[in-house]
Amino acid sequence: MENIIVDYSFKDNEHVALIKLNRPKVLNALTTDLIKELVETLYKIEDDPKIRCTILTGNDKAFAAGADIAQMVEATAIDQLQSERYRYLQQFNLLTKPIIAAVNGFALGGGCELAMMCDLIIAGDSAKFGQPEIKIGTIPGAGGSQRLTRAIGKSKAMMLALTGDMINARQADEWGLVAKVVPSMTLLDEAYQLAKTISQRAPVAVQLCKQSVNKAYEMSLSDALDYERRSYYLTFSSEDQKEGMRAFLEKRAPEYKGK
Repeated sequence: MENIIVDYSFKDNEHVALIKLNRPKVLNALTTDLIKELVETLYKIEDDPKIRCTILTGNDKAFAAGADIAQMVEATAIDQLQSERYRYLQQFNLLTKPIIAAVNGFALGGGCELAMMCDLIIAGDSAKFGQPEIKIGTIPGAGGSQRLTRAIGKSKAMMLALTGDMINARQADEWGLVAKVVPSMTLLDEAYQLAKTISQRAPVAVQLCKQSVNKAYEMSLSDALDYERRSYYLTFSSEDQKEGMRAFLEKRAPEYKGK
């Protein structure tokens, strides 16, 4: 891997993987090659039954400061239409295991979009979020206008998208973009503790719960409630559900196998 660093047993925990974006000289600007490596790695994790949760992070200065403009400046509409970048990003939506974005520094443009593609965001107190595409004559193209609106509402999303301004971690927390804000120095430790907790839950239930929450954005309330109920029923065909309830009644810790 040239653009990312992968630890398949973060802090020696076989259930938690860490992926670090690794283009520090350009603030982890997103190229097609980086996105390809990232998605291929996530699908490798998807096929590994031991790994149950992934942390995606950058460095102290940037999670990712947007797309690599040098790759795009002379591109045509047909170039963009035929780009592998968007095919890889579409595959991101099919992943079933939880992904935590641990954000320090800049998460701008494509970087903000990438963080929002994850299942939840934990921000270091130095984090800054924004969709500055308008400042260079274009608009968000990988979900920024859609996911941001769903996360923080129309007026705030419109303000950010039309001005290109950034918000800090505290504002992102207040507006509902991030799950919580922690000291930048302890960001990975905080993300790990959350990933560890998730990895201790029943993997089948985690997968179904993730999918059910995501459906809340895509369905009417009636259809989404029906989807949730059917997913709930489905958990009762798993060994994990039997183990979890028996462990509760027997007052012991469950031992989940993801079956």
